[in-house]
Amino acid sequence: MLVLSGLLVVVLGFALRVNPLLVVTVAGLVTGIAGGLGALRTLGTLGHAFTESRYVAIVWLVLPIIGLLERAGLKERARDVVMRMQGATAGRVLLAYLALRQATAALGLVSLGGHPQMVRPLIAPMAEGAAERDVPDLDLATRQEIRAHAAAVDNVGVFFGEDIFIAIGSILLIKGVMEQAGIRVLPTELAVWAIPTAIAAFVIHGARLLLLDRRLAARRGRRT
Repeated sequence: MLVLSGLLVVVLGFALRVNPLLVVTVAGLVTGIAGGLGALRTLGTLGHAFTESRYVAIVWLVLPIIGLLERAGLKERARDVVMRMQGATAGRVLLAYLALRQATAALGLVSLGGHPQMVRPLIAPMAEGAAERDVPDLDLATRQEIRAHAAAVDNVGVFFGEDIFIAIGSILLIKGVMEQAGIRVLPTELAVWAIPTAIAAFVIHGARLLLLDRRLAARRGRRT
């Protein structure tokens, strides 16, 4: 049971809104020490895992390219394209991205998306552009709400979609934890049971996006 103390650190850290990187690092140290590795061996294990996973940092090489595209007007072009589309609203744009994100994650393509690659330069400006077509002078609070929904769509889509793909880390983690508890399950069984959860997440979050459209329409009505 002491090994699970790392989970308590994670819960407390996020509840107190401590820096996530610091929380995860401390949780790893606590878990290692509680598991009997000792402080030095735990540090050595963390360092070895970091050096063995250097390829994870490759994703940061994309950021300069995204920055150049934004400087060249990528966000403005995305906003202009959506503003010319009939029937496009902020909620519908985000709903379409939710479906795409969840479907690609279910196929194991979890890298086709993300906040720096897709949400900031494309999805959020497109949703704002759809809202600006009806209300050109969007206030800052409304813009922040639309951007928050764009970020949430990416999180919900990949979180509930990736569990349908059996060769993903989360499925293997669930399988390992359940086996430690004496419950033997196959990854395919976990993936099958993840399907209704993913459908429920899509329906519930899709309804929230449609309610966003209704709130935006109500604000537009109050201004006219």
